[in-house]
Amino acid sequence: MSGALFAWGAPLWKAPARLTLGDLQVLELREADPALPALPRPTVEDRLGPLRLRSMEPLPDGRGWRFQVQALTPGPVLIPALDLGNGQRAPELRLDVPRTIPFGGPWMGFGGGNDDRLPFLPFPWAWASLLLLPPLALLGWILRRWRQGSAGRRLRHAVHAFRRHWPPTTRDRAGLDAAHSLGRDLLAARFGETARTWGPVEFQARDLGPWDQWARSLDAARFGHTEPPFPAPEPLVTALRAAPKTGGRA
Repeated sequence: MSGALFAWGAPLWKAPARLTLGDLQVLELREADPALPALPRPTVEDRLGPLRLRSMEPLPDGRGWRFQVQALTPGPVLIPALDLGNGQRAPELRLDVPRTIPFGGPWMGFGGGNDDRLPFLPFPWAWASLLLLPPLALLGWILRRWRQGSAGRRLRHAVHAFRRHWPPTTRDRAGLDAAHSLGRDLLAARFGETARTWGPVEFQARDLGPWDQWARSLDAARFGHTEPPFPAPEPLVTALRAAPKTGGRA
């Protein structure tokens, strides 16, 4: 260990000429007179004067103690005389801790408090948002597929509802109106909202003969007639699916 001996009689301090701010460095306290007994443990806890005491252990020959210290403040350092408990006192030790940080600059890692806080680093939201691109792309694809299939789902629902209630089981006005409404819902699901107003001309123009009969049979049933009869649901659904899709949704 490079350094100087500071002696005011036994025991002796062995320490470097200067301490480096923030570094762990070693000081030794030794009994120089071999005729005297070894030094007892000094009564120190977590500090050696203004220095932070990180560890303390006996010297290999048992004649003294080794202190591992850390300087957290620049400037002159005075380690006061230590009571060794046997009537002896270790002499004062004066050291110097040169300033290695510009005056007024932040001290990072020395001592805690506001001066120990690292500069604020904002969270990199722009880069982190790139991780959202794959799930967003997948969500967009699922949403697009779901929207593309919405027309098919609406048509299947309308076909199912129509088959359950056609032909009408009663010929009262409420039952006939309900059957007519379900049929118009099915036409609108297949061809668009304009199909709700189609009559014989539009049905014939689109090769929807069973639906022409459907409309005429409902009109006849409202006046108590049985001709033309109600068409079966299967020809109606088959004709609906086979016809080209024209018109648009309202």
